[in-house]
Amino acid sequence: MKRLIFLFALIISINSYSQDSNQVIVHKDPRLDLLVKKQIQINEQSSREGRKSGKGYRLMIISTSNRDEAIAAKTRVYTYFPELKAYLWHQSPYYKLKAGNFKERKEAEEYQQRMSIYFPKGVFIMNDIVELKPEKREEDL
Repeated sequence: MKRLIFLFALIISINSYSQDSNQVIVHKDPRLDLLVKKQIQINEQSSREGRKSGKGYRLMIISTSNRDEAIAAKTRVYTYFPELKAYLWHQSPYYKLKAGNFKERKEAEEYQQRMSIYFPKGVFIMNDIVELKPEKREEDL
């Protein structure tokens, strides 16, 4: 984003200097085109594969009417388990926090045991629709 702003500012400044000749000369590094193409490819692939979902399991961390308590629990999840994605939502009058995208119950049970140390009120495994990770293809390896 900073590079785009810089590029835009550069174009405007070049344009202001060449007002008399009505020409703009931009010297662009050809590697920028390669980076843009690569980013487009990554965005298309991740958005297409990121939308895949299926049946799985999540851990219910907390269900409380206290918003600050729910946010503190989310912070603890990200602090001690940065590899898990946490989902906080408000279902009046409760704030609910779930974590993880587990395809197998066994994996959810392992995290449940580890999380029970940080959440002594209990961590519960729930059936849910989860985000599925894209399968690794041989051509990607």
